Amino acid sequence: MRTIAIVGKPNVGKSSLFNRILMRRKSIVDDQPGVTRDRIYDIGNWLTRSFMLIDTGGIISSKDTYQDNINEQVLFAINEANTIIFLVSAKDGINNDDKKIAKMLKEKAKDKKIILVINKIESEKYYLNEGELYSFGFGKFFKISAEHGIGMGDLLDELVKDMPIQNNLEKQERFKFCIIGRPNVGKSSLTNTILGEQRVIVNAEAGSTRDSIDNDFNYYNKKYTIIDTAGIRRKGKIVESVEKYAVLRTKKAIERSQLILLVLDGSEPFKEQDEVVGGLAYNANIPTIIIVNKWDNIINKNSHTMEMVKKQIRSQFKYLSWAPIVFVSALDNKRIHTIFEAIEFVREQAMRKIATSLLNDVVIKANAFQEPPPFKGGRISISYIVQVQSQIPTFVLKCNNPKFLHFSYARYIENEIRKAFGFDSVPITLYWQDKNKKLRGE
Repeated sequence: MRTIAIVGKPNVGKSSLFNRILMRRKSIVDDQPGVTRDRIYDIGNWLTRSFMLIDTGGIISSKDTYQDNINEQVLFAINEANTIIFLVSAKDGINNDDKKIAKMLKEKAKDKKIILVINKIESEKYYLNEGELYSFGFGKFFKISAEHGIGMGDLLDELVKDMPIQNNLEKQERFKFCIIGRPNVGKSSLTNTILGEQRVIVNAEAGSTRDSIDNDFNYYNKKYTIIDTAGIRRKGKIVESVEKYAVLRTKKAIERSQLILLVLDGSEPFKEQDEVVGGLAYNANIPTIIIVNKWDNIINKNSHTMEMVKKQIRSQFKYLSWAPIVFVSALDNKRIHTIFEAIEFVREQAMRKIATSLLNDVVIKANAFQEPPPFKGGRISISYIVQVQSQIPTFVLKCNNPKFLHFSYARYIENEIRKAFGFDSVPITLYWQDKNKKLRGE
């Protein structure tokens, strides 16, 4: 699959163009320069052609260390790409930063296709010297408005004209999981260690990752997509509109995932905000693995330390009692393999399908062994059970009247199913339904 990178100075509309090509809002757009910090990846499609699209941070000359990191990210993207969109702004005109980028592209991307694109032509007041644009040496250029969609058809035709027809099946086959946690627990360090490269900027500043970033990779011939998300702060600390959108992005990333890695900082006491983020995982009702990061930073460990930490987690995160706990040190690349062992273990459980006859044997026997208590003037009686979904194991239990069900008895039946069929590391869902109400398809 061909790769296209969008580069340019800050605030020329790179993220707006990225979103316009994808036809949805993937990158955060804001008038504040420097909003895009890492490389953002997604698959675009045009005229039955598929391509990988990369949004990058704005390049400027600066002595700031963080800006140096952004510039380095852009160079990574240029190296990965087959085609470069060099974006400038008609509204702001050409300046020295644009000229420096053009020079850099001639040096760093001389063997790649470079397309000069002039954005923001919707502005009533703009002036561009076409002779100056041709002096860049990139030949033909395109005038567009990413915000309003003007000129996009011609640009997209140019981007895909030499591309083979390709579908999106590879993306669909990948097992997708996201990394969540409060700021500064090491989510981006963990992503980088897993990917084996500096794809996400790691910075000691809490909240340095604002976008959710999709990264495709293979691990021992298995295909995965990992989503690194913005750290979720307490509501009182979210003051920027960009930060608010990043929190929404994290929740959307959870919705797109098949599994969650909840990262905790093992080098300090767990905080209330860790529990809040854990609540998002619980509410999502999808498989979750708790990752205790920075394990090597804990001093004076002994043979009992790990078990003590597990007990503390079980106490503070009672609602995730089924979630496996894994201990790693992302910066030192230690015990990372245990994450994938846990992922595959949980994945197998989540996909497990139980025969209806076996389910009924277990549940009917459990119902007979422990008689349900009377509740709301009646006593529940289970007729039969059937599994209606895997991935998140889901069961429908037919009974005489669901209103007679006491929560303690529902928990008893859930535990019996978990124990009998080995669902000890995934969430399961039970729906209690009146036996006279038919399931869809019956």
